[in-house]
Amino acid sequence: MLPKLTFVLGGAASGKSAFAERLITESGAPRVYIATAQVYDSEMRDKVDKHIEMRGPNWQTVEAPQDVVGALALVQSDQVVLLDCATMWLTNHLLAENDIAAESKALVLALQSCSGRVVVVSNEVGMGIVPDNALARQFRQEQGQLNQALAEASDLAVFVVAGVPQVLKGQLP
Repeated sequence: MLPKLTFVLGGAASGKSAFAERLITESGAPRVYIATAQVYDSEMRDKVDKHIEMRGPNWQTVEAPQDVVGALALVQSDQVVLLDCATMWLTNHLLAENDIAAESKALVLALQSCSGRVVVVSNEVGMGIVPDNALARQFRQEQGQLNQALAEASDLAVFVVAGVPQVLKGQLP
């Protein structure tokens, strides 16, 4: 059985979302997908459509680019949630110039108090070079802090590299 809170971390195109989806599918529980991406162009529309097709029809999708806390409040105790992804959620709040510390704290509390089990996907962004502009440096710093908070709050933390999951904390079901 999946633990209450699972954190799946990895780089871009590392296989983290596919791994998280597999964890949830194998749980056998009713599935909820909380989507945080916003579609601004045809390339992003194609990516979102591809993800929907890959997941299949047995998912309830909730679009929540910023209000993940509200979406989590509606989850039933028998459901398993995939929050994909914390990075897009953070980006949305950063670009809206919201209070990142307050929003991040509220997210972690909502994840911990959610009635169902939750798997959170996020990007590891701190393994590259120092960004050349202030916004990118702020994003990298905020994402690193959010990832640390999510890992600390989680029962299971997994780092996915080249499609291979590496357990950082806890045990795979």
